[in-house]
Amino acid sequence: MDTIEAEQRQAVAAGTEPQVAGLAQLRGIGMSSGWVLAKELFGWRHFRNRREVAGCLGLTPSPYDSGESETEQGISKAGNRRVRTLLVELAWSWLRYQPQSELSQWFNRRFAGGGKRLRRIGIVALARRLAIALWRYLQDGLIPQGAQLKAVGG
Repeated sequence: MDTIEAEQRQAVAAGTEPQVAGLAQLRGIGMSSGWVLAKELFGWRHFRNRREVAGCLGLTPSPYDSGESETEQGISKAGNRRVRTLLVELAWSWLRYQPQSELSQWFNRRFAGGGKRLRRIGIVALARRLAIALWRYLQDGLIPQGAQLKAVGG
């Protein structure tokens, strides 16, 4: 494991992995997480819009509409399970390390006062928003509103 991480750090330092380096600059996202996101999501596919990003991850709603019956069935879970799970973990990390960001403040306004179930629903919603924000960051260089970068060398 140490050998793999050393090779990853070497590739980032050499400048051959700009997406990984960009993601790892954000507080709350480590080298390994940035590597997975770059290799399994952002590095191999061009997304045209935010809906495609969420759809690729299986973080889109799946409504059931038949006649007069309309219900919400939760998220589709049709995408990459590993990346979806990672994004949920990163969403929790984002709340801890980026408390001043707009994403964290949105979560706190909407879900923090609720019970455990409501927070679990909210963290999936935050994961979706975080994935879209990271896509915009890599594509256009837009740092998520209020997010902090790591200190140089940290």
